[in-house]
Amino acid sequence: MKRRHFLSRTAALAGGVSLHAFPYHLFAGSTKKWATDRVRLGPMKVELSRLAIGTGTNGVGGSSNQTRKMGIGGMGDLFKAAFDQGVTFWDSADQYGTHPHLKEGLKRVPREKVTILSKTHASTEKEMKADLDRFRRELGTDYLDILLLHCMMDKDWPERKKGAMEAISEAREKGIVRTHGVSCHTLDALKTAAAHPWVQVDLARINPAGVAMDADPKTVVGVLRQMKAAGKGIIGMKIFGAGKLRHKTDECLQYALALDCVDCFTIGPESIAELTELTKKIPAASMRG
Repeated sequence: MKRRHFLSRTAALAGGVSLHAFPYHLFAGSTKKWATDRVRLGPMKVELSRLAIGTGTNGVGGSSNQTRKMGIGGMGDLFKAAFDQGVTFWDSADQYGTHPHLKEGLKRVPREKVTILSKTHASTEKEMKADLDRFRRELGTDYLDILLLHCMMDKDWPERKKGAMEAISEAREKGIVRTHGVSCHTLDALKTAAAHPWVQVDLARINPAGVAMDADPKTVVGVLRQMKAAGKGIIGMKIFGAGKLRHKTDECLQYALALDCVDCFTIGPESIAELTELTKKIPAASMRG
């Protein structure tokens, strides 16, 4: 069976997946995938690793599990360990308070060898321009590879965020931002992102159990397929259901790796040991049958 036909069939079944008896054979891959695979994301073809180092598990109020457990130095060690293993995609947000932690990581690796994503709550042009200046200062870099409007929930978010979107577009034209988009936390917001031409990249919640997602897996996969058809890049998040599915990592990884509408995904290890285990699990999960 050809890969595209196989994936169409499995995506159609996604809404009914039960993790109590996960159907491994339905998501068995024909090509081994690695955390370090090079992916070119969206219309701007920004190059990154398949796995992103997430920094925002329970990230709110300027801290996260990662910042609380590891601190700036420990996260700097984590980023360096990831880089040494070939994982070069770093995921942050203003909300997580992790910009200084990425700055520490950038002291240890070449800036041009890593891809940095951050997220903003700005709505107006003035707010966005201030965030762009502050983010770059906090990160210790002249540019952001990926900048997302954080946590869209309203169907009409483009109207609410028009000023910020215009400022980001201007920043992309100046080389301050390489590509842009949104993260979504409702189905209506996700559908708007799929249809809106400004969105080049979407950060979408996806796992086989529907935990901490915008809708059931089948529904979400349908919207993500529309995004892919429109040429947008898709980064998966909540792969382990915000930590609630950590006891089902093999199933969750195999599911995400089998979806042709997900280019890459972000997972937040809370130690170097967790990172190393994760990079070993990904190729095994991609071929499990």
